[in-house]
Amino acid sequence: MSTEPDKDGPHWVFAYGSLMWRPDFDYLEVRDGTLRGYHRSLCIYSWVHRGTPEVPGLVFGLDRGGACKGRVFRVDAANWPDIKQYLDAREMVTAVYEPRWLRIDSTGGPVNAYCFTAVRSHEQYAGALSLEEQARFVRQGRGRSGINIDYVRSTVEHMHEIGIHSAQLKQLMRILED
Repeated sequence: MSTEPDKDGPHWVFAYGSLMWRPDFDYLEVRDGTLRGYHRSLCIYSWVHRGTPEVPGLVFGLDRGGACKGRVFRVDAANWPDIKQYLDAREMVTAVYEPRWLRIDSTGGPVNAYCFTAVRSHEQYAGALSLEEQARFVRQGRGRSGINIDYVRSTVEHMHEIGIHSAQLKQLMRILED
């Protein structure tokens, strides 16, 4: 694990889900990047943004093992306190993620980026579900930020646009569209 950058140093944010296509914060630069030791997984039951506690949806988390390709956004150090507050409010609604500073291998060299990793001990951690189970939760999920299938579709489409391909997510989309 890396440490938080110096107050005046560059601040980076790693995006692997909706932050890739809807960051909703100002940034100075964006790069492709790979986080090693974690992979993108639909492993989080969504109780707020894409579901409810009674009818949960399913959202992406960074789960242990493998590697995850995504984007890293460089933000102005002067704006970092406000951006961090925004990110924490958006991602930490139920504390199912742990914010961490991790090394990302980016197209411009390694950077130390703010990431949100899945908390396996949290009750919203779904773990590794079959594609059929994932599809069931995604189909039923509706929450404060919209319909779950729109979230998954937008993430997969954006991944494809920037050259990130996942055979598993492609198969999941085929199941969802049947």
